[in-house]
Amino acid sequence: MTQTQIRENKAPISRTRVVGSQVLACLALDLLLVGLGMSISFVTMVLPEVLNAKEGLSINEKQASWFGGMAFLCQPLGSIFSGPLLDHFGRKKALFLVNIPHLIAWLLMYYAWDVPSLFIANALLGIGTGIMEAPSITYVGEVSDSSVRGILTTLTNSFTSTGMFLSYLLGTVLPWRLAALVSLAVPLTTMLVVLFVPETPIWLLSKGRQKEALRSLCRLRGWCEPEDVKEEFDQLLKYNDAIHQCVICLKEDKTALPCEHMTASLIKRIVLKYKHVFLVKETMRPFALVMAYFLFYLFSGLMPIRPNMINFCKALGMKYKTKTIVVLVGAVFIVMNLLSAVIVKLIGKRKLVIGSLSATALCSLFISIYAGINLPRDLFSYEPHTFPEATDTLPVVLFMMLVCFTSLGIPWVVLSEVFPFRSRGMATGLAAALSYVMLFVATKTNYNIESAFHLSGAFTIYAIFGFLGSMYLYFYLPETENKTLVEIEAFYKGNRKIFADDFLINAFKKKSSNDANAPMLVN
Repeated sequence: MTQTQIRENKAPISRTRVVGSQVLACLALDLLLVGLGMSISFVTMVLPEVLNAKEGLSINEKQASWFGGMAFLCQPLGSIFSGPLLDHFGRKKALFLVNIPHLIAWLLMYYAWDVPSLFIANALLGIGTGIMEAPSITYVGEVSDSSVRGILTTLTNSFTSTGMFLSYLLGTVLPWRLAALVSLAVPLTTMLVVLFVPETPIWLLSKGRQKEALRSLCRLRGWCEPEDVKEEFDQLLKYNDAIHQCVICLKEDKTALPCEHMTASLIKRIVLKYKHVFLVKETMRPFALVMAYFLFYLFSGLMPIRPNMINFCKALGMKYKTKTIVVLVGAVFIVMNLLSAVIVKLIGKRKLVIGSLSATALCSLFISIYAGINLPRDLFSYEPHTFPEATDTLPVVLFMMLVCFTSLGIPWVVLSEVFPFRSRGMATGLAAALSYVMLFVATKTNYNIESAFHLSGAFTIYAIFGFLGSMYLYFYLPETENKTLVEIEAFYKGNRKIFADDFLINAFKKKSSNDANAPMLVN
């Protein structure tokens, strides 16, 4: 029997096997995100224990407002190194190395002997989280095919939520120092699992390691033979050839190699890279969109109060034990993230994003109305002596609705797929850094906004952010579900304004059809 006949008679690779190979490849990433979720939520359990504590470590109200946002303020420091680390060492080695800051941070948190050491430990958690962002965002996008990328990237949210849940649970059943020590197990396990996952094919190709790239792609597509992935691999080769051409020479129709730009000094190459790789429309258009989404998402209600969530629940007059409610919040995040992975396959990312942000804004508005009617004007969630004695079930319902709809938001999923390969590490690192600056501002200003405008006024402001964001994304967020990374890059590179495809927008487009310069719509 000839080799051709053998190939023709061979049974095709099952879809379960193809998807299973990609799910297993993402296992180390999933564990990494569990650790990320624990690091960004651990402060929620520590803050009420050290706020004006009668013994041991103690911080005052203003220190608490800084402590709550310290990790978010320091995360950009990690994000700065995230992109270069990702591009130099590769996705796999980066997934291993980014765990080191968290190992140090958890140990320091356990041994924290005074307020500065406590702040340094929280800052290290933030730096470690910042370093994690670009590898975790990039890896899943590069190892998965377009048919499963949406659900795999959406599922990553559930692992971050699992980390949040574990952090809340540990903080409930253990003293916070011991909980920090137990948390060490996650980065250690992640580093072990990373040893068994493949490098991404596109990064291997970018380093000239073509045989390794082919083996990696075969493994990621169900441990198949090279002929089974020939078409996809050929596309990757063409894409790799394109991204290795000098973008300046391409614009000038020059083909000589090596060109003067590639042999320039390091500083000049960095300047040219930012000018011709980052400051171009195929990067800046999605960058502006993603940062707008982060802004409206982070200021829409839940995120600003997350570090002070336990005291917030008490201040709102909730009927049940607040630590139990916080643990339930972690569980709800997991369930809703899993649900969002299903929803995104049914209705796409665009409808999910706009619907969840609109519902979040409504929930913030309802909480504002409840607080304005039922809570005393001197109430302040950072001062426990002002909390109401009476408790009610309604604020629990309103708050859990806010949690549900907020957890359906997917800004990190959008971030993972919209940037071209040339600028992916740099753009995702910078976007992650700026998002955490926004998150720091949101958490830090929560103290000032509530102090000036009461809980009701604060949530009115957050509701306004949510409604404005919903309108902005309605007009500018395109649908990327079931689109390849190459197709998404080509869309942003096109000579068109970024308007989403929607029946109302299309109706307006028809009315404006006499305008020869009317923007094109994207399907």
